[in-house]
Amino acid sequence: MKWAVYNLLFLFAYPFLLPGFAIRMLRRGGYAARMGDRFALYPESVLRALGRRDRLADSHAKGAKPGADRPVWIHAVSVGEVQVAGQLMREWRKAEPGVRFCFSTTSSTGWKTAEKVVGPGDVLIYNPIDFPTFTRAAFLTIEPRAVVLTESEIWPNMIRRAKKSGVPLFLVNARVSDRSAPRYKAAKFFFGDIFRSFDRIFAQSEADRDRLVAAGAPAERVEVSGSFKFDVAKRAPEKERELAEWLGVDGGAKRPKVLLGGSTWPDEDADLLDIYARVLASPELCAPLPPTLVIAPRHFEKADAVEANIVKRGFACVRRSRGESAKGGSDGRPRVFLADTTGELMGLYGVADVVFVGKSLRAHGSQNMIEPCLCGKQTFVGPYTENFRPVMSDLLAGGAIVQVRDVEELERGVREALAPGRAEESAKQGERARLAVERRRGVVSRCLAEIMEVLR
Repeated sequence: MKWAVYNLLFLFAYPFLLPGFAIRMLRRGGYAARMGDRFALYPESVLRALGRRDRLADSHAKGAKPGADRPVWIHAVSVGEVQVAGQLMREWRKAEPGVRFCFSTTSSTGWKTAEKVVGPGDVLIYNPIDFPTFTRAAFLTIEPRAVVLTESEIWPNMIRRAKKSGVPLFLVNARVSDRSAPRYKAAKFFFGDIFRSFDRIFAQSEADRDRLVAAGAPAERVEVSGSFKFDVAKRAPEKERELAEWLGVDGGAKRPKVLLGGSTWPDEDADLLDIYARVLASPELCAPLPPTLVIAPRHFEKADAVEANIVKRGFACVRRSRGESAKGGSDGRPRVFLADTTGELMGLYGVADVVFVGKSLRAHGSQNMIEPCLCGKQTFVGPYTENFRPVMSDLLAGGAIVQVRDVEELERGVREALAPGRAEESAKQGERARLAVERRRGVVSRCLAEIMEVLR
């Protein structure tokens, strides 16, 4: 009865969501090209790549375990989740070189990131709409050997179909937000069935485990693994050198310090620009060279608005996507660098001296603060870091990161970090940050070992 109610509500609500899809198509692009995927109507190239009958015939001919050549279906949405899934896939390929993946996502930004983690034998699709007709058709087409969901990707009909089909099901890097926790608990009569469908759940923290169990997950199937994201972060030395040249800070010790706003959300760029303007008006913070400000917005479609803010405050905007660099002129105006290209944030963290991590001052949740910490940088975050609760707990305990309450506190921290004579203290904090990340690696390989044990 409850599933019938859920599906009726879904049918009623979905038409109201369609305008949102249309808006995202216009803003980001990429949605319309594979809209059929959402109804489990896949192009011929995907059907050929999946090759169900040929694959099964080959596996029997070779005497392989039935289903051993079927793909593992991995689902992730955000850029961070896709990177988590990519790390799991890399470890899985090391342990089982012949493994193949069917990777699904729901956003065009997730798709672009996923293109970098799938291999030649893998298949990339958009996830089907979570309605029985479409999830059933997707399972019949993909015939997955196992299904792996990431973080908080709870799709009831997809999960129910995996259970009905006898497909092992896993939730990795699981987290339950402050907002979702009371909803899950209040609807335990519904979510209990969902969480009991998983063979294993790997939670980021004890708090996440407790919330999952309170929502009906069997305690014996929920393990606190720590965050996969400690394993995901990797430095990019070649990209760092390229970006240092772009910024004009490749001059060794005699270079200006770099202040970076990483993955900023609306209004956070304006906060940084205001702070930067006041820093430039302070002679003691500009000797021997004034610092350089770089803003890397989380959503590149908002880069025009960020540029408008830069120009409005009297700065020249040096935009990465237009091929502009420090070598160009600026009409005598101070320059601010706008990093609006994909796949370069880790390189920017390696070049920066002081980092502010976005979606933590004006918006809730935060972006990934592990990456600048791995690079040994003095890192600031705002008060809203709910999506990284266990990570923040570890980093704060190790004195590896600075959390500020508001814009004024952020400015004080930035000014202190840029002040002359602070290099040694900044280096010490950066080293504490790097070691805090390094000590917590190895989560992915441990979880993969347990997944493979279930699949034997």
